[in-house]
Amino acid sequence: MLLEMKNIAVNYGKINAIRNISVAVPEGKIVTIIGGNGAGKTTTLRAMSGMLPVAAGEITFEGKRIDHLPAHKVVANGIAHVPEGRRVFPDMTVEENLRTGAFLRKDKEAVEADLADVFRRFPRLRERRTQMAKTMSGGEQQMLAIGRALMSKPRLLLMDEPSMGLAPVIVEEIARIIEEINANGLSVVLVEQNAELALELADYAYVLETGNAAMEGPADELHGNEHVRAAYLGL
Repeated sequence: MLLEMKNIAVNYGKINAIRNISVAVPEGKIVTIIGGNGAGKTTTLRAMSGMLPVAAGEITFEGKRIDHLPAHKVVANGIAHVPEGRRVFPDMTVEENLRTGAFLRKDKEAVEADLADVFRRFPRLRERRTQMAKTMSGGEQQMLAIGRALMSKPRLLLMDEPSMGLAPVIVEEIARIIEEINANGLSVVLVEQNAELALELADYAYVLETGNAAMEGPADELHGNEHVRAAYLGL
């Protein structure tokens, strides 16, 4: 496995946010985590990326423990996080935002090549490379957040609610981008409230309910599960 979480618990003060969560991410696959509001999806991703300390359990990436590492060290190890709400730097240009993603890298020529690749993948970012991020649409900011994460040259991309607040046509474009990124060999953990989209994209899925793992399995099997269909797909 590329990444494994084993029996992870995360607390907010005295409140247990997630308990005994175990997630495995195979190399080259898309794994999704679905569930309702407050289920613990975002907390799980933040624990993976070192943004939240774990109270119990362990996280390994490429066979090495990372649950004790600060977030910037997790990035240096090959995990990039596209946060909920995009969180671009509003008063920086598109290109400046992208370059922050490569802040820890020393391979300057490769950084320039990767920047060119991001502009190839996202033509709108190339067109707006000198534009302030705060003036961009929600969909464009989401592309910028994904591009910034790719600039760190990750082995694993964590994506938190990439379709949130976007028009259906932009959601389709983001879905295509996720599929393309994965087809190029990048593993993805996708947190989505749009369960239909998530299960269509993913190879394997986990369902969280009130901080606990309620069920897991191949995404196509969960798509046909009666509980999942009733609770999350509205079917």
